[in-house]
Amino acid sequence: MTKPDLKLSADVAAALAAGDAIVALESTIITHGMPYPANLETARAVEQVVRDNGATPATIAVIGGAIHVGLTDAQLEALAQAKDVVKASSRDLAAVMVRKGSAGTTVSATMRIAELAGIRIFATGGVGGVHRGAEQSFDISADLTELGHTGTTVVCAGVKSILDIPKTLEFLETQRVPIIAYGSDDFPAFFTRQSGEKADHRLDTPEDIAMAMIAHEVLGSGTGILIANPIPEADALSPDFIDGTIADAVAESRGIQRKEVTPFLLARINELSGGKSLTANIALVKNNAALAAKVAVAHARLKKSA
Repeated sequence: MTKPDLKLSADVAAALAAGDAIVALESTIITHGMPYPANLETARAVEQVVRDNGATPATIAVIGGAIHVGLTDAQLEALAQAKDVVKASSRDLAAVMVRKGSAGTTVSATMRIAELAGIRIFATGGVGGVHRGAEQSFDISADLTELGHTGTTVVCAGVKSILDIPKTLEFLETQRVPIIAYGSDDFPAFFTRQSGEKADHRLDTPEDIAMAMIAHEVLGSGTGILIANPIPEADALSPDFIDGTIADAVAESRGIQRKEVTPFLLARINELSGGKSLTANIALVKNNAALAAKVAVAHARLKKSA
């Protein structure tokens, strides 16, 4: 085996062959990020947002040991209700494939598979990062190191606000990952439009982001690009409200470790917020998918005209 056998959907295969716009989508938001049926409804809605903005959606997952790039509706529904699905980062893929398991792919795994498939841009909710208390736990998401050596552009609503945002940004700087805020000078914090930290760079149009992607690739930089897209103002939560909710959830999470931490915190924050965090999460994922699709369309147009 010289390269993995990727199972491309018919739509994704056709778009790749034509050099058309494609947006990769992760699947842990389906398997571990939201309760059923909100996870299925969101997955379908996000794919439709990508289509409505001119690109082909490519939801990525491991099913029965095979890597799928682009899922049928039946596969989406089965994944949304499955109980024995692994949360897989890029390090987990080989083992899951060998034992013919199924997995929702995290940011790091989705980036890795998207690059193998030739898909340049990926939309998610928020990326992982340096956890609070990492100086004791050493809990740092594999998303950050993947961004440091996989050339996929990731559109997100910033870093999840359950994390230590200043340390996460510092880690990304060490990894040489460009951080570009879309239409803002501030780095967003997932549920809120500002984190109190400034972004390294600001670009205001999808076309500018697409040109930056091409320049970054031509320079042989060898890293991904993080596009921080603030949650729409109408859907943002009050910083005081969400910060207090997160603090309560973090206090309850002591003793939970490794990849179980984030799913626990997101579920508990949803409970403590009375469902407000889930509503905001769905809104920001759709917003990111729309921007990623517009960037993908601009990128495809520029590549074809080069």
